[in-house]
Amino acid sequence: MMLQKSTLKNGIRVVTERMPELHSVTVGFWVQNGSRHEAEPLSGISHFIEHMLFKGTASRSALQIAKEIDSVGGVLNAFTGREFSCYYAKVLGDKLPHAIALLSDLVLNSTFCEKEIEKERRVILQEISMVEDTPDDQVHDLFCESIWHSHPLGRPVLGRSETVGRIGRADLLQMLERRYLGHNILIVAAGNLVHQEIIDQIEQAFSVVPPGAQDNLCTLPEYRPGVQVSAKKLEQTHFCLGCKALPQNHEDRFIQQLLNSILGGSMSSRLFQEIREQRGMAYSIYSYLNTHSDAGSLVVYAGTRPDDLRETLKLVLEQFSNLKNGYIGSEELQMAREQMKGTLLLSLESTDNRMTRLAKNEIFLGYQPRISEIVAAIDQVTIDSLHRVANQLLNDDSLNLHVVGPSNRHQLPLSMLKIP
Repeated sequence: MMLQKSTLKNGIRVVTERMPELHSVTVGFWVQNGSRHEAEPLSGISHFIEHMLFKGTASRSALQIAKEIDSVGGVLNAFTGREFSCYYAKVLGDKLPHAIALLSDLVLNSTFCEKEIEKERRVILQEISMVEDTPDDQVHDLFCESIWHSHPLGRPVLGRSETVGRIGRADLLQMLERRYLGHNILIVAAGNLVHQEIIDQIEQAFSVVPPGAQDNLCTLPEYRPGVQVSAKKLEQTHFCLGCKALPQNHEDRFIQQLLNSILGGSMSSRLFQEIREQRGMAYSIYSYLNTHSDAGSLVVYAGTRPDDLRETLKLVLEQFSNLKNGYIGSEELQMAREQMKGTLLLSLESTDNRMTRLAKNEIFLGYQPRISEIVAAIDQVTIDSLHRVANQLLNDDSLNLHVVGPSNRHQLPLSMLKIP
């Protein structure tokens, strides 16, 4: 395996990992453009652009795009987040030039036909409605809005019906021109490839892209504590309870990840065992880290009976307290370490996971740490360091709860939202 990185004259970075023993290769075009880069009246425009890049170019219709990737047995897809958008393809190694040509055409030559814009607007509005009809999805967006309030990180990636409804062709093209610039573009590939061949092809296709200026993020978000309830007529009550967390590049990131694993990141975690396995109070309960370049949150989600909501919240807060007070055994820590290392190593067997890992390391760290370094860092986490980070994060000053469910069953006083 060989890692290589090149930077083109216009600032586009290209990172590859050669894995000649594999048949496949995954290539991703990453653009530092997401919901945090949007003006509030045009919330959802980054995701709208993602959809439109698949709706036809000067030389390919939407149907031709679909047929071309199917004809080589490949996968073509995309996603938009709060800080970046990614367009990627997974193909056999000898089809990589075709995949790069296709992705390049989408990014550089999409036509943004008015008819297709209106059609795709309806699709996105249906996507928003689908989330609103799925409370166990919607509550995560509502929590982000609650804890980060009016900051762009708190807005839903899909946007809102009213903002998506007002986005026009001129808005889409202006955002594309402003954000899809050399310094914001990262092209990453992993698998059966030759680095220089990718460089040659990318240079030829992307030489017309201006470099632009280095990206500047908006201001840091403030964390807002409190309780919010979104009343819905449901059989279950869904909630997200969370607090501040460390950003992606923080030196204590592995400590934070192990803390999350112990809390609710696996089937053997404290929350899963206590609330689901021992008490049967929830089918789905877990914790996760929602982390970005300069901010993050540690979030617990659960869906439970309205009558069990208070007790479930009490149990979660008790586990926060236990972690702060250092009730972590050496066997529990070792199990979390082994799980984290196993998940990492198993993920490296997939070229798409490799590609994503390379991209996020470049975006958030600016370099590619060796696997041995990561494993060593995980092994160096101690009970004392877990205790220190738990006390740093699990505090009432950023504790936020958002509940979706029957309104007459959970009038929750602010006084109950305290870590004991």
